[in-house]
Amino acid sequence: MFAKIISATITGFDAVPIHVETDIGGGLPGLALVGLPDTSISESKERLRAALKNSSCPLPAGRITINLAPADIKKEGSGLDLAIAVSILVADGIIDAEKVSDLVFIGELSLNGEIRHSRGVLPIALMACQKQLKGIVIPTTNVDEAIVVPGIEVFAFANLRELVAAFTSPTLPLPLRGAKPEDKFENESFSHVNLESIKGQLFARRALEIAAAGNHNLILAGPPGAGKTLLARALPTILPPLSFEEALDVTRIYSVKGLLTPGKGLIRTRPFRDPHHTISDIGLIGGGRIPAPGEVSLAHHGVLFLDELPEFPKAVLEVLREPLTSGQVTISRANQTSVFPANFMFAAAMNPCPCGFSTDPHKECVCSTKQLQQYRQKLSGPLLDRIDLQVQVPRLMPEELVAKGKGESSEKVRKRVEKARRFQLKRNQKHGFNLNAQIPSRKLGEICRLCPEATNLLLAAARKFSLSARAYDKIIRVARTIADLAGKKDIAPPHIAEALQFRTQDIFSRNN
Repeated sequence: MFAKIISATITGFDAVPIHVETDIGGGLPGLALVGLPDTSISESKERLRAALKNSSCPLPAGRITINLAPADIKKEGSGLDLAIAVSILVADGIIDAEKVSDLVFIGELSLNGEIRHSRGVLPIALMACQKQLKGIVIPTTNVDEAIVVPGIEVFAFANLRELVAAFTSPTLPLPLRGAKPEDKFENESFSHVNLESIKGQLFARRALEIAAAGNHNLILAGPPGAGKTLLARALPTILPPLSFEEALDVTRIYSVKGLLTPGKGLIRTRPFRDPHHTISDIGLIGGGRIPAPGEVSLAHHGVLFLDELPEFPKAVLEVLREPLTSGQVTISRANQTSVFPANFMFAAAMNPCPCGFSTDPHKECVCSTKQLQQYRQKLSGPLLDRIDLQVQVPRLMPEELVAKGKGESSEKVRKRVEKARRFQLKRNQKHGFNLNAQIPSRKLGEICRLCPEATNLLLAAARKFSLSARAYDKIIRVARTIADLAGKKDIAPPHIAEALQFRTQDIFSRNN
């Protein structure tokens, strides 16, 4: 007796279909599992025995051979348990093969037959849709994750006993209602700091608005207590909400990583990731024996915030250079290459020196010249060159601290940001990208038109400050965003002048 059931495993960022082939033959009872399973799959034999017995479907007598095809792909995770169990039931004649021939089965089995939450259900559901399969059978806790995928039927069960009863009845079970995007996608309230609670810092607040409008990278430098971290944590509140397509991308990454909580559907707010400075380079960029996404991918379509930037090991910071340029991470291993999306806004905060007061006009810096030199060397020139907005955040004066009244709210700033982004989308999408930070250098002349006076101003600044080609292009992109915020089609001298303010400051030296 032979049966074949479709399942899937996650390889890197993609779901790969796996055919679970089961043969029940004569001979001494036994169960053999082949096809490059990892330890968690190899151990499924004992889970299957108990789960089937406790679901009133004990293992059939005879020699059971299970092959996970294709045999040259390493399978990992416990999500294949359900498919293996169903393949045994089909081979034993308990379930009709026709009823399950074009369904994908995903789920981990407990010893009592409960079907547990599994990671990677969203990318597997998307794969099933692309392969034009009928539907997907999943744990009940994964329903909200899978039901947002159009074009497939979703069947959910809490335990193996329910599943067997449903597929052995005369009629097929009814799939759960397919959800329209608007049914399962609503804006969530913001849980970050509102800009109106931050006193003063008008220059830094303007930098946040420009960064949010064009998706530009940002670094805030200043003495302790100036409000750098507070400003950065307010950044998500002025970003537009995720579109449905962006939410699918973000949720897919979190599903692959196994970070979606049971019962959680689409992630609807932009990610804000702030790893501690003790993180490793693999934790930040991704990787491992079986490549998995890191913090840069978990921040996709959102913000990656590194507080106390110079405290991160230099080797860790240097791995950021490629994703900051390309918007993706490629991780190569001997037997596979995985590409993870990493289109994030980079924000960082730091003190200008070890004691923190080298840029403070009211408090003396006590750091030695050697300490200052060593501190500066923690951040390489190529990394700083990739940061569009470099902002000094001064210490607030006592008068500002006791001043009454609130600053401009995040809601007001977000409306301007959304308006500027709509302006960009209308102009940029025909060129194959969305936001100004993504404008390729070859398109700058066409999209970012400078009047002669603006060109002369930029050339003079490039000579005076010895700007690199990358810095030159980034100033144009930032100026394009400033012009978009002002509703202007062409870049004028005031737009270039403001962009230069955010690029020509020395974040390690006193701003005279």
